[in-house]
Amino acid sequence: MSQFFQIHPENPQARLIKQAAEIIRGGGLAVIPTDCAYALACRIGDKNATEKVRRLRQLDKHHNFTLLCRDLSELSDFAKVDNVKYRLLKNHTPGAFTFILEATRQVPRLLMHPKKRTIGIRVPDNQIAMDLLSEMNEPIMITSLIMPGDDMPMSDPYEIRQQLEHELDLVIDGGYCGFEATTVIDLMDEAPEVLRQGVGDASAFV
Repeated sequence: MSQFFQIHPENPQARLIKQAAEIIRGGGLAVIPTDCAYALACRIGDKNATEKVRRLRQLDKHHNFTLLCRDLSELSDFAKVDNVKYRLLKNHTPGAFTFILEATRQVPRLLMHPKKRTIGIRVPDNQIAMDLLSEMNEPIMITSLIMPGDDMPMSDPYEIRQQLEHELDLVIDGGYCGFEATTVIDLMDEAPEVLRQGVGDASAFV
């Protein structure tokens, strides 16, 4: 049975944020709100929780997981960013974009694309997610809560709890936060490539 926390989207209760961080640190699999939609989340490098995510979403080994970061400084610890990429990231974070970048050695191998050694990185524009990241004091591994056979992420916390309560350790109800995934931008080549059009306006990258 998963725990269910109702957290205020603008003034998150510090006590509940701390409890949520403790659950994730302890190997728990959580559903958290972001600025686009609800997402599956676990501690970076937690093999059991990551494999549970793969099984739940039926993901293959080539799936790019995403690290949710507090800011560009933390982001640069986990992804290789030159000056050109840094300026581009600065103009589009925080926000509804996931950027595919070359991973540093700080990223656990089980989260990388096996051949390209890439990782997804994003900085959210959501107060609950930001407070949780501050409490964790490290990035959180996330992936969109898009279940097998669906095109859009699940968006109702009560429905999420009802359908997945035996698979999850925590569901955070942060109110409505959208039902579309992020826009995914691949920054591995000289010219950015839009891999998925989501909430973020990709016109600046085309």
